[in-house]
Amino acid sequence: MPQGRFSRNRSRFSGKSRPFNQNRRFARPPQKRGGFAAKNFSDLSAFINKAVITEEVEKFIPEHRFEDFALVPALKANLKTKGYTDPTPIQDRTIPHIMRGEDVVGIANTGTGKTAAFLVPLINKLAHHPARVLIMVPTRELAVQIDDELRAFARGMHVKSSVCVGGININPQISSLKLSPQFVIGTPGRLKDLLERRALKLGDFSVAVLDEADRMLDMGFVHDMRKILALLPRERQTLFFSATLGAEVERLISEFLRTPVRVAVKVRETSATIDQDVVRVPQGTDKLEVLQGLLAKPGFDKVLVFGRTKHGVDKLAKKLAERGIAAESIHGNKTQNKRQKALDLFKRDRVQVLIATDVAARGLDISDVSHVINYDLPQSREDYIHRIGRTGRAGKRGSALTFIDA
Repeated sequence: MPQGRFSRNRSRFSGKSRPFNQNRRFARPPQKRGGFAAKNFSDLSAFINKAVITEEVEKFIPEHRFEDFALVPALKANLKTKGYTDPTPIQDRTIPHIMRGEDVVGIANTGTGKTAAFLVPLINKLAHHPARVLIMVPTRELAVQIDDELRAFARGMHVKSSVCVGGININPQISSLKLSPQFVIGTPGRLKDLLERRALKLGDFSVAVLDEADRMLDMGFVHDMRKILALLPRERQTLFFSATLGAEVERLISEFLRTPVRVAVKVRETSATIDQDVVRVPQGTDKLEVLQGLLAKPGFDKVLVFGRTKHGVDKLAKKLAERGIAAESIHGNKTQNKRQKALDLFKRDRVQVLIATDVAARGLDISDVSHVINYDLPQSREDYIHRIGRTGRAGKRGSALTFIDA
């Protein structure tokens, strides 16, 4: 039986955000610095927050319904097929501005529908006027996810797209760009590579979208982002979507956007639908035994486990598989095909557990994740917030557990 036990303290999430230090991004922080990765972490309230059902005093009432927007019939039909009726706050507030051709800065929590907030009005724009759209994202998985959403929204509308990401053969991407797709979705590094090869030219792109802009900055893409944005036509529409708004993002906004409309619907850092708690692991206890005991409990149906290193998540997935638990791993060293296969197996409930490094902490929209488990402590409060944001999405209840040495 596992030795882990749950804390009964249920205080609110607290603590101030620490500024990001790019030079330490991939190094383990010194234990004496008091960050999340410090062994003697004293303020356990940072990982504890009971999701409780209370009477809703304030409830968001959208000003529009999707059927109210002046969208072309084919797009409306596709939205109806996907079950889109009432927009989320970020969709309700931004879609009218994007449809008017304004620059927009959208700040909203993860899992609140930012992708549809820009895809829906842009697909509608293309139905009226020829245009090309460049979408920059931080990770391969987010690029593929956006492309999947695009194909569903634009079904039957003759909209072409190209996904340009690293980790896979560049030649098919070069071939797809020769077809002049209306949407090009890519990561900054691969987009820069394609530009240097002259396989991608930005002179006829009239819209640029930066999704998860803060994450791209965290990953050190700021110079690539600036170079790419500078190659776009001066007369264009630019959209920034992000979960946070730091000084560097503000500088990019001032450089590349024209009097943008700012829409901020982020009301709290962590969702009220996520039950956060800690699992104390007594000294000398095997963490793997504790994890296995949790995974055997009722309700742990679709579990995302976060580890610190690429080698560590591979090793953990292998050990769980040896114990009869269906598990896959995902990290930056895996090829795009292997990463996508692991994600697909998890999304289709073919495996119970997906073990990941922080490459999966942002942007991924995986339905019905019952639990997020921080097997290894995150390196920052921001990483913690984005990790646990993979559960409790779309108003559903979720649980986040963090392993703590007792």
